[in-house]
Amino acid sequence: MKHFTAEEWIDLVNQLVSPSQRQAMESHLEKGCPRCATVFSRWQRVRRAVEAEASYQPPQEAVRIAKAAFAGSEWVRDRRTGSGVIELLFDSFLQPALEGVRSVGPGTRRMLYRADPFQVDLQVEAQTGGRTVVVTGQLLDLRHPEAGGRDVPLVLSNLRGRVVQATTNKFGEFREEIENSGDLELVIHGTSDRALTILLHDVLIQSADRKHENQ
Repeated sequence: MKHFTAEEWIDLVNQLVSPSQRQAMESHLEKGCPRCATVFSRWQRVRRAVEAEASYQPPQEAVRIAKAAFAGSEWVRDRRTGSGVIELLFDSFLQPALEGVRSVGPGTRRMLYRADPFQVDLQVEAQTGGRTVVVTGQLLDLRHPEAGGRDVPLVLSNLRGRVVQATTNKFGEFREEIENSGDLELVIHGTSDRALTILLHDVLIQSADRKHENQ
């Protein structure tokens, strides 16, 4: 009994054979050839899987988590594009505390950002032993100051695969603890489709020539 090749069965699955070739191959299957039936069935399953994959869309929340978890990749970082204008207004590591700003102790850093449409007040504090950090923040929606920055979803990442999701409370506040890798990324999902990203390398290492990457 003549057997058809795997390539011929692939062409049949993809409907790339002539009518006479199709008839011959279907007749071969009807005769009960187990070898060719197995090959044909295998490539049918492959085609169905490919068709299903093409129409699959992962949940948006899963996409956000994955992006935050792998944001530390150098490939990702090199290709990252700006997600809005973010301005650093105050950093306790770079200048004396401004009037009205509480002083912070060793292992604590205080920052104030303008990230339209929000003003973001952040404090990063190392916990005992330095294994984790607590990030405390408050968002003010500059478009609606009376409403604060309530119910805003956030994703906090240490750029080493640790991700924490949070949502601001009715006062625009949040407080989360995460494993300390030295780096942090805070992604703010506001009312628009464009997320705001605050990226901090060596977040608790005080240095005069510190570079801030805000995107």
